[in-house]
Amino acid sequence: MSKVLVLNASYEPLNITSWRRAVVLLIKGKAEPLEHTKKYIYENFPLPSVIRLRHYVRVPYVEIALTRKNLLHRDGHACQYCQKGGEGMTLDHVIPRSRGGQDTWENIVVACVRCNVKKGNRTPKEASMTLLKQPSRPHSSLYFEVNRCMNNGANQEWRKYVIGAS
Repeated sequence: MSKVLVLNASYEPLNITSWRRAVVLLIKGKAEPLEHTKKYIYENFPLPSVIRLRHYVRVPYVEIALTRKNLLHRDGHACQYCQKGGEGMTLDHVIPRSRGGQDTWENIVVACVRCNVKKGNRTPKEASMTLLKQPSRPHSSLYFEVNRCMNNGANQEWRKYVIGAS
């Protein structure tokens, strides 16, 4: 069923909830609708797709773990040099560890075995290879879930409310 993006009073994404929970927040006056689908719950009540809370909710910052799973999610399970997807993906340090490259979001990308071997112990420039997308740290812990919900073609109206959505 439909998912609804919940924004804080400051318009920053807080979470994704069910349409039922979103409707309850709207009826209680705790949120206002910003976007809606073309479906209706009742005659004059469109199904919301983005709502904004009326009062600011303080959310503690949570560091996103640098894990293989999270890197694969960030890069869409595809090689960042040739865009090949599938099983057997490896992780590649843009600046090799032997040259002082760190284990950071900005220095590790997903690569197929072929491209990783081709690049070897060189930088992409030295190997005459181009990164399709510059690696970066995800903006929030909600990043992966939002991208998953948008990648299937639905919820495209969320794009203007989420920084770094692909």
